Amino acid sequence: MGAFTNVILITGFLGSGKTTFLNRVIKTVPEGQKLMILMNEFGEIGLDGTLIEGDEFDMVEISRGSIFCVCVKTDFIKALNQIAHQLKPDVLIVESTGVANPSALKKDLQLSIFNNRFKLTHQICIIDAHCFEDVYESFASVEKQIESSNLFVINKIDLAGKEKISAVKKLVRRHNASARFYETTYSQIPMDEFFTPQVSDSDSVDISTQKNLSEQELDTAIEKLLENPDADAVPPDRLMSAVYVWKGTDIQAFKSMIPSFPKKLIRAKGVLDHGAGLHLFNLVMSQHKVEPYTPVKDCSPLINNVVFIGPPEAITELEGLNRTYPDLVKKSVYNPMQDS
Repeated sequence: MGAFTNVILITGFLGSGKTTFLNRVIKTVPEGQKLMILMNEFGEIGLDGTLIEGDEFDMVEISRGSIFCVCVKTDFIKALNQIAHQLKPDVLIVESTGVANPSALKKDLQLSIFNNRFKLTHQICIIDAHCFEDVYESFASVEKQIESSNLFVINKIDLAGKEKISAVKKLVRRHNASARFYETTYSQIPMDEFFTPQVSDSDSVDISTQKNLSEQELDTAIEKLLENPDADAVPPDRLMSAVYVWKGTDIQAFKSMIPSFPKKLIRAKGVLDHGAGLHLFNLVMSQHKVEPYTPVKDCSPLINNVVFIGPPEAITELEGLNRTYPDLVKKSVYNPMQDS
């Protein structure tokens, strides 16, 4: 266990392929290095954690908003504090929600309460080549992700021509002149550069001078931090999430509903059980898939819960579907602007 934790931030808009990329990174962690994953999802329930392969690491999941926004900032700071003082991994991978503005991450990692534990080594932005131009025009968080990243993985190039890929690079360079790119499908890129050797003894910190705050001291520090939040610590886009329960048993019937979903939805996902096996439902903008699924981890508490993310008008429109499709029942709605 080294004196520092090297931090890798994975960002990118909803459905761009961050979880696939994360699974590839996990498989290349050098032997002997302790890995920790902090996964952030915008919706009320976290599904992506069950899609992560392997179990040779610790994982913390934070839902109901962006870890860089005041809505769940307390959870994020407390998680980092535990990682810095108790878990002390060699590598921390942070997968942020696809609507996050990660501009403040470097400042968060340098808070004095963490005693210089964290070193941000990479900020990687995963881009869906097919949808990128549309989301860039529609969502402010995309621009913020571009500005703060140092490496861009242009994913799903099989769905985009050379002209579209060139247009993606042009948009990125408009905000980040030093951008580096990989072009790929299924996030297949070389991973060696993401793992740096632990620092030498001459660079280490004096652990004897480090202080771990009590729970009360930590709460006080967080309260002070949130008294005057940064301008970036608010959701950059008007988005909400909703959880619906599917009570049907016919997977074809579920598929028949999809064309009726609100056109302005930007993301939806869920694991569906129709009695003869599981299917994974994924929707990104206008694209969707419902395919057989074999879970790598226990996802039984999440089965038949479908998470929808979109602007308020799309979430409101969802409520009318129950009249036509009574098997789709609203469970909860989350608005980070009201609930933060």
